[in-house]
Amino acid sequence: METAESTTSSERPGRSSNGWPVLAAALVAAALASALIVWAAVEINVPLIVVGSVIAVIALVALAGLILVEPNEARVLQLLGGSYAGTLREPGLRWMNPLNSRRKISTRIRNHETARAKVNDADGNPIDISAVIVWQVEDTARAVFDVDDFEEFVAVQTEAAVRHIAGSYPYDGAPEAMSLRQNADEITTKLSSEVHARVRSAGVRVIETRINQLAYAPEIAQAMLRRQQAGAVIAAREQIVHGAVSMVGTALERLEAEHTVMLDEDRKAAMVSNLLVVLCGDQSAQPVLNTGSLYQ
Repeated sequence: METAESTTSSERPGRSSNGWPVLAAALVAAALASALIVWAAVEINVPLIVVGSVIAVIALVALAGLILVEPNEARVLQLLGGSYAGTLREPGLRWMNPLNSRRKISTRIRNHETARAKVNDADGNPIDISAVIVWQVEDTARAVFDVDDFEEFVAVQTEAAVRHIAGSYPYDGAPEAMSLRQNADEITTKLSSEVHARVRSAGVRVIETRINQLAYAPEIAQAMLRRQQAGAVIAAREQIVHGAVSMVGTALERLEAEHTVMLDEDRKAAMVSNLLVVLCGDQSAQPVLNTGSLYQ
């Protein structure tokens, strides 16, 4: 399986400082600028008006550089909307270069449930399957710059991985072979690995993946249910036959030990054969269970 892997972007910390002192200084400067402008307007003092205006502009620029970063949230910075200038992850009020644009990226854990998809399994049988992926943005630079829309990217790649895994294994199979129904834990591990390989180029970390719906498609569900029931009946009969043959063998060994005789192998085979016929459903056949006849 080929996956897109891009290394053009990598997250790095953005430059910032504590925003509270800047906020306090900006508010004081704004108040001072307002007072100067009002007083200069009353006194008709043009130089003071200019000074007050300059102080007001400085205060506005300082306020423009303030940004509030919430917990489990990141801000991707771009200088003048162009080159990558780093990522802010430290929560609280921060001050940065006012010329940087900022984009909010949630780093909280998210759930995504794929739509119920109809896929042919490895045996060609149509099945309905869906999965839930638990994921989190790990590299904000990749999430913003390396893919067009990282949320849509995760959704599409997850669905593609589910379809690929569903088509690689049979829904149900022999005990020694891996199947979707009987090996849920192993299939889930393979699905998680494949989803991670597909979405890591978007800076996304897969925490857990689970198949939450798995069934035969409605058009073959009844036929497959009857086949499973028939298989269960056959398996039960096999267990009964094995148990009965074992009991007969034990009984014959005990008879030989108690009577110190060796039973004829043909008679043993006839008893087992008749027992198998009866257990398999032919009620007209009667097993030879008359122990007295064994010594004739």
